[in-house]
Amino acid sequence: MVTILVLGNTLRDAVGESEIEVRVTEPTTVKRLIEANPDQLGGLRRFLTDGEALITVNKRIGSEDSPIKDGDMVKFSFQSRTSYDGTRDIPT
Repeated sequence: MVTILVLGNTLRDAVGESEIEVRVTEPTTVKRLIEANPDQLGGLRRFLTDGEALITVNKRIGSEDSPIKDGDMVKFSFQSRTSYDGTRDIPT
């Protein structure tokens, strides 16, 4: 099982839960995990495409292409208004 933690109201509203467990039978990537479980995780797709989600895998910064395997923990955090370099645009 892979544990998915969804942080922030925006992402939780998109998937309906803050913690989801997904069975994996072989190593995969974050992107393939989402695509293989559209009923549970499909709501996250838009945020990844728009660059509004930060992904961590086992406490390390990750991406859609990060490998995951049985026993891993993947966290998705909402980050609005991210710029091209991944930092947050904060008005001054």
